[in-house]
Amino acid sequence: MKNKLKLGQAAGVVAFAIIIGAVSMSSSSTVDARTSLKENRTVNAGVALGLTEAADATELLTAGATSALTYYGAELTVAQNDSNVVTASAQGTPQTDGASQESEQANEAAQTPTAAQTCGYTNLGMSVISSGNLNIRQEASTDSEVIGILTNHNACELLEDAGEWYKVTSGKVTGYVNKQYLVTGDEAESIAEQEIKTVATVNTETLNVRAEKSTDAAVLSQVGNSEAFTVNSVADGWVEISVDDSVGYISQDYVTLAQALPTAKTIEQVKYGDGVSDVRASVVSYALQFVGNRYVWGGTSLEKGVDCSGFTMRILGKYGISLPHSSRAQPSYGTKISASEAKPGDLFFYGGGRSISHVAIYIGNGQIVHASNKRDGIKVSNAYYRNPICVARYLPD
Repeated sequence: MKNKLKLGQAAGVVAFAIIIGAVSMSSSSTVDARTSLKENRTVNAGVALGLTEAADATELLTAGATSALTYYGAELTVAQNDSNVVTASAQGTPQTDGASQESEQANEAAQTPTAAQTCGYTNLGMSVISSGNLNIRQEASTDSEVIGILTNHNACELLEDAGEWYKVTSGKVTGYVNKQYLVTGDEAESIAEQEIKTVATVNTETLNVRAEKSTDAAVLSQVGNSEAFTVNSVADGWVEISVDDSVGYISQDYVTLAQALPTAKTIEQVKYGDGVSDVRASVVSYALQFVGNRYVWGGTSLEKGVDCSGFTMRILGKYGISLPHSSRAQPSYGTKISASEAKPGDLFFYGGGRSISHVAIYIGNGQIVHASNKRDGIKVSNAYYRNPICVARYLPD
């Protein structure tokens, strides 16, 4: 015997939830609950049914899982018999649960880490400067000592609001930056999403850079422990990177891959120690002004684009040293010295075998500044990120 429940004509929203188990049509086809229902269907145990579109049918539902139906202006009739079969007939247009959809979208967004979170930032700031460098100072004053530099679109963690300044930490530098050159919040996150890169950090003493993805391929150069490179791609156990003017491959077994944002450079590279002449200090300070600028093969403009030998030619040219635009030719214009004797302003030359293909300016403390490649531009690196072929001196002591 059937106990019949009549739900009257709905003036607004008529909603109900029926506990059902699984779904099968009386025919052999599968029920798609997100299409219009224009026929009678029998629903048995097996799959949960969610009716979210217009329905014009009589459904036979067996208890087991929940199916929610929400209709505007529909007359809904539910009948239950002794076999626990519920008959529901309804005609109308379902109402999408907007709140549920918004909740699902919010949950998905919450579960997807931002660029800042991926790189370990909790209060991200990004530098925005049109040219040159942004100084990080020891104290919140323009009279305070410069202890680091940020270039355009470098990341930092905001530690403290100090009026017109932020106290920040970036890379290995912690100090104060003028607020007007930093953006925060959504604007910082938007820039971070564009700047985030996969970085490979070498975790062995010396690592060969190969011309192809094979240990049998020619060695283009060698890179040193802790040196970090922007990753072009990863495939077949090899990491493609740009080293100076070349693209090469290093074994994935000897690097650590991580997502990272560009950060500040420590000013230790311009703290030269005792016995360094004012001229040498000035050369390095001048060269560091162009960190972050473009690399352009054959270029000679420190502002618009320059290659490795164009960079050294222009920097030393400011101090009366005339050099040709060729890394291979430049050593013969100086005095050869050992790497252990190098002082700030001397030039380090690199390449494969005895063939020179790259040149950099030594800035002290085992660091160089150089026009590296198209991807990284003018940057600071470890002087022994690859073995120098020779070192030459041009400046007086």
